[in-house]
Amino acid sequence: MKNALSDIEGFPPIVAGNPHLLILGSMPGITSLQKRQYYGHAQNAFWPILGELFGFDYRLDYLLRKKILTDQGIAVWDVLQSCRRQGSLDANIAPASIRVNDFALFFEQFPSIRQVFFNGGMAAGFYKKYVLPGLPSRFDYLDYRRLPSTSPAHASLNFGEKLEAWRAILPSVVK
Repeated sequence: MKNALSDIEGFPPIVAGNPHLLILGSMPGITSLQKRQYYGHAQNAFWPILGELFGFDYRLDYLLRKKILTDQGIAVWDVLQSCRRQGSLDANIAPASIRVNDFALFFEQFPSIRQVFFNGGMAAGFYKKYVLPGLPSRFDYLDYRRLPSTSPAHASLNFGEKLEAWRAILPSVVK
């Protein structure tokens, strides 16, 4: 059954207060799903990068890491609510199975969000294809930017190069 497609449900967003920016991935991988944590794979650079940017130890308890992000005005979510996928790679997602999260409701609930940063090209592509066409024009004020994926599968950039690119979120956070 190793090659079988699996039904996958994503996580609720990490969000509190009045976030200024939203970081969007595509869908958690197997390790993250098992741990019930965003970016739970030990080789994923997400938490090390954010730890470097905000001065915390990325190995802190998950609840503390989430609080640090929300205190900075950062929300984290995924484009996809559910899908069918073999393994952890986004490229293995069955397109017909894709269900996206309700972004109109989310942006309505959190109108302080002004910027959306995509964790990689797949998240940006899914959003552009499945979300933007149905997103009401009242959200046209949102500014979008794609960042390099923090996934270990995205090895064309080293940690330092990814970190430098991710510095783009700093002007949008609460000081």
